[in-house]
Amino acid sequence: MSTLAWLRVRLALALGAAEVRLRLRFPGLMWALTPSPAEHDVPFAELQRIESDPAYRALFLARLGAAITDRDAEREAMVHAIEAAADRLRALTRTDSDEHAA
Repeated sequence: MSTLAWLRVRLALALGAAEVRLRLRFPGLMWALTPSPAEHDVPFAELQRIESDPAYRALFLARLGAAITDRDAEREAMVHAIEAAADRLRALTRTDSDEHAA
């Protein structure tokens, strides 16, 4: 092993040990100095990909269209269920009022 390579290894080990000691001695400071990924950049990155990649844009729009279609179908089913429940309720109230009148 050459002297330069040996020196690089020793320097890397010394820096690693110093970092460990600093993290143990000053955890709050080291936490503040440690870069953290920005969470708000993820949606922006997604938007950039949609705008820049035609294939991904087509896939995104297809998924968006399918999601909108599914949501509309769920809403339509809910409307039919509510209408059916209303019809049953009307039928029950008419039957009850007819029995009381007789």
